[in-house]
Amino acid sequence: MTCVMEGKDSVVVLPTGGGKSLCYQTPAMAMDGMAIVVSPLISLMKDQVDALSEVGVPAAFLNSSQSAPERQQVAALIRARKLKLLYVAPERLVLDGFLTYLRQSNVSFFAVDEAHCISIWGHDFRPEYRALQVLKEQFPGVAVHAYTATATPQVREDIATQLALKNPEMLVGSFDRANLIYSARPKVEQLAQIGEIIDRHKGESGIIYCIRRAEVDALSTTLRKQGLPALPYHAGLSDEDRRRNQDVFIRDDDSIVVSTVAFGMGIDKPNVRYVVHWGMPKSLEHYQQESGRAGRDGLDADCCLFYSGGDIVAWKRMLPLDDPQAGPAMRRKLDTMYSYCTGITCRHRMLVQYFGQDLPDEPCGACDVCAGGADLMPDALTVAQKILSCVIRTGESFGVTYNVRVLCGSKDQRILENGHERLSTWGLLSDVNRTNIRSWIEQLTGQEYLETYGDYQVLRVTAKGRRVLTGDESPKLLKPSGRAAQKTKGGPAAGSWEGVDRDLFERLKDLRREIATEKNLPAYMIFDDAALRDMARRRPASVQEFLAVRGVGEKKAHEYGSRFLTEIRLHAEGSTLRAR
Repeated sequence: MTCVMEGKDSVVVLPTGGGKSLCYQTPAMAMDGMAIVVSPLISLMKDQVDALSEVGVPAAFLNSSQSAPERQQVAALIRARKLKLLYVAPERLVLDGFLTYLRQSNVSFFAVDEAHCISIWGHDFRPEYRALQVLKEQFPGVAVHAYTATATPQVREDIATQLALKNPEMLVGSFDRANLIYSARPKVEQLAQIGEIIDRHKGESGIIYCIRRAEVDALSTTLRKQGLPALPYHAGLSDEDRRRNQDVFIRDDDSIVVSTVAFGMGIDKPNVRYVVHWGMPKSLEHYQQESGRAGRDGLDADCCLFYSGGDIVAWKRMLPLDDPQAGPAMRRKLDTMYSYCTGITCRHRMLVQYFGQDLPDEPCGACDVCAGGADLMPDALTVAQKILSCVIRTGESFGVTYNVRVLCGSKDQRILENGHERLSTWGLLSDVNRTNIRSWIEQLTGQEYLETYGDYQVLRVTAKGRRVLTGDESPKLLKPSGRAAQKTKGGPAAGSWEGVDRDLFERLKDLRREIATEKNLPAYMIFDDAALRDMARRRPASVQEFLAVRGVGEKKAHEYGSRFLTEIRLHAEGSTLRAR
């Protein structure tokens, strides 16, 4: 905010939900003129402007979804200099004549949101962002500020270069989202594993990501048949269907979206209580951004990732890895993502280290590893030696499935033809489920004791793995299956329900829903869950006490205070009436 107020260019990196919007919205209110916010999505613009308008900030957007009269109305507000923030897409901003038109206004600064889109090294490169280089040429005395949630040091430097920023401040907040509870588990049975998470969050919103559209359609259909409010979202649906499903998700407290990665950018819903990945994301940048859509209100939220070795193969088929410029970077990102999945160290620490930061070397209490959800094998060395020996004895010429069958003692025709039923490693793990053996192989690959090569993903033992065979190094392996991590008492954000009257909280949610329906707004724009919990904890009896509630300001106290205070009073009296 200081950089904005002082007119100094900046690159700001904060995690999803970390307050990036406030960094430019608040100074815009304090400065003369109108700030221009570059935003890539129509839904993001509308949500931001609706939220600002709800608290009395004069803001507007210009995009293709508006009618000609609506655009003319915005133009009139610009000419009258009545706006503090104007949201536009990068394509519109650089149209012939539009920058000339803006030069007649008093532009206070430019804020480029989702700025990683300008870098080819970022996880969501968009060529149209490259045209933003003209901002410094056309407005040499106006500061430009770039904001993103996911940028490695290389991407930050590239953002500054591509936007032609002048001696920008590099402002990087903590990448750690302490209220998110991370877990990563091998895929076993889709409905059972996902169903456990949904059951844990009955009546709450969640997002389930799948890699393929077919998986989205199948899973959303199955969940709906079970009576759950699950809606699909992917690029294969019509614009109307996608828009309708997104609107339902934003407005309803208990909605579930099953989606490909097409969903989420610009979704500012704060009370998403869980994000599930049924399949490995293609990079840690994607995972940080997608999982970061949970718990934006600062309350606890589950981020559960289910993976298999087939996921990395699927991504390698879908991504342009043969691109001489971007291909090698994509491969590294996939390998790093897989190492995260199979890693046996603190999930929070692994994420922040990837972005060039660190955390204290102590249990976070908010991931499966630190909270005890990642139970380690006491005899991991012995199990690993059996697996690595099998890979060597089969000549390092076969993939995961074949080696699993040998270790299980299978008498498949191919194994008999190769004479591998006579190997000393044949049947060494015949008492173990094949899924668990496959998972251990994936964990050994993630820890670089095994590696795959060639088109057929053949396994071979690395130099590091050979030290395991001699007993000079011991890997870590997870015990078979197990539940997702639960936050331990005293972990980050512990006690977010402490002192909360749950029955009153549900009544306040119902009232919030009624008001949102009346105003045709998403419920969270009235009050988020954290505010409702604080009301149900404090039980304010006067306007002054209501103003002390988290997230309540003068405008909302004036507009909604009477109805919420009445609801709280009725609850205290044991009444079943609803505040009107």
